[in-house]
Amino acid sequence: MKTIYLILILGLFTFKNNVYASDKIIDSLKEGKKIIFIRHALAPGNGDPDNFNINDCTTQRNLNKNGIIQSKKIGLFFKKNKIKIDKVLSSEWCRCKDTAKIAFKNFETFNALNSFYDEKFASNEDMQIKNLKKYIKSWESDKNLILITHFVVISSILNIGTSSGEMIISDKNYNIIDNKIFNGF
Repeated sequence: MKTIYLILILGLFTFKNNVYASDKIIDSLKEGKKIIFIRHALAPGNGDPDNFNINDCTTQRNLNKNGIIQSKKIGLFFKKNKIKIDKVLSSEWCRCKDTAKIAFKNFETFNALNSFYDEKFASNEDMQIKNLKKYIKSWESDKNLILITHFVVISSILNIGTSSGEMIISDKNYNIIDNKIFNGF
């Protein structure tokens, strides 16, 4: 079977009224059984503040106004196209949880999706990726699995970079599904 690549760009800076994707991409998502990696929506900055506390959103980078709009558009895309979702899992970081809550309402946190960008979390990478792969391997559904996470997690597992709000769709073997650019907003 031919491996096809897909990167969905959800309008990092430009916001229009509608989200567009090819029928091929939407049909692929409607088939289900896909893993959809979403980098959290726009939260300006880099890394986390020195006083970062996982239980206190005021100590973290958070979504800005455009990130909130971007999150709403992500959810609208799935709803408008009637794409079935089994589960939405999110990093425990507030910018990921807010993306999940705004886009999909219902979600669960999963610490394997947490960032390991900063030095204080870098030693977690191997264990997190191992736990994430274990979860994906055991996941069974005719619907799609959505994972809202960070650049470093997506890069580590799929070997591809992402922008804020960007989606990468793969199968359970981490084959990326298409290389169409999805211009959102």
